[in-house]
Amino acid sequence: MGSVSLKIGDGTARFKRATLCSSAVNILMLFSVITTNLFALYAFTFSPKQHLDNPFHHPHRNISLISQHVSLIIKEIDSSQRKLAQMEKELLGYDTLDLSRPNLATELKLFLQHHQLPLGKDSRTGITEMVASVGHSCEKSADLLSQYMSYKVSGPCPDDWSLAQKLILKGCEPLPRRRCFAKTVPKPGLTSLPVSLWKPVSDKIVTWSGLGCKNFNCLNSKKLSRDCVGCFNLTNGYETQKYVKARSKNDFVMDDVLALGSGGIRIGFDIGGGSGTFAARMAERNVTVITNTLNVDAPHSEFIAARGLFPLFLSLDHRFPFYDNVFDLVHATSGLDVEGKPEKLEFLMFDLDRILRAGGLFWLDNFYCSDDDKKRALTRLIERFGYKKLKWVVGEKTDAAGSGKPQVYLSAVLQKPVRI
Repeated sequence: MGSVSLKIGDGTARFKRATLCSSAVNILMLFSVITTNLFALYAFTFSPKQHLDNPFHHPHRNISLISQHVSLIIKEIDSSQRKLAQMEKELLGYDTLDLSRPNLATELKLFLQHHQLPLGKDSRTGITEMVASVGHSCEKSADLLSQYMSYKVSGPCPDDWSLAQKLILKGCEPLPRRRCFAKTVPKPGLTSLPVSLWKPVSDKIVTWSGLGCKNFNCLNSKKLSRDCVGCFNLTNGYETQKYVKARSKNDFVMDDVLALGSGGIRIGFDIGGGSGTFAARMAERNVTVITNTLNVDAPHSEFIAARGLFPLFLSLDHRFPFYDNVFDLVHATSGLDVEGKPEKLEFLMFDLDRILRAGGLFWLDNFYCSDDDKKRALTRLIERFGYKKLKWVVGEKTDAAGSGKPQVYLSAVLQKPVRI
């Protein structure tokens, strides 16, 4: 669900994560302890048959025999520990990225090797070597990762951003760094703020490789997501009215939400921000917003940047790279709906709570509730955080794609409490 630091030791990258198999490992450990104790009991109580016929005791021979049995027990314990460690790796999902495997890109091996500090131990941090990090799931995509790291050093990077995104979506995040020059796209006609916020973005200043559409007109004719229907149209349509004019009771006006902020709203974080309109409206109100996005079916990142806004190319499986309690506001739409087990959404929500300051606002904007169970599960999860409900609306509205079928959405503005 998120990436794990990679510690490189002897040319091997080891990863560790916890799963529900821990109980099975505990049972195995208990079985091992019982077995070794039985061995010990046997060693200290067993007497050779010849001792029964010999009226004299031979303590030195008994001690020697006991020593032999103890030695065997120690060897058995050591062997059992090695077997248990291997079984634990298989049960708990430990993965090992073996850098000695054939056909692994040389650049990947070089990046993952540990590098000793030239002056030894650093007095401030206590570290003695520099280690790289990649996502723990990269082992499952080793071939794709090796392909990503195959390039000419100091030459142009392959045009493979879609490969990089595929690796990220497979959990291979963060990706290793590369020593090549990324493809550049000329960007003439860029303007400064605030004009750039609503100036149409040219088709020629973004990368279209790996995408089905090759221009914004094509994208505007498609439903890319529940929150992005015609969202690249900055001249007409609902995108120009978003957060300013409400179409339903679930649509909150931005100025009304900002008025609820305690201590003022200065910096925010937007999840699944589409084309960056939320950040654009906030910029008009002198609020800086970072927009989390990936280029799924559209060049979201480049479009947002062309508007003079800050895109963060990061999946929701990655721990947010921000310090605790720094944002005044977190805004999320249906993009918050991560698939998988309920625990996956819990991890995400706890990370959002971590980066939101006490008194800050969590704006849940038109979250699609596919059924009552989904709504109840989300409601119970939110209540666990003890947020104050400033706004809470559950309502129906017509599908934005024009199917005419009413669907249930939840919108809320919640305030994070002070926890002692």
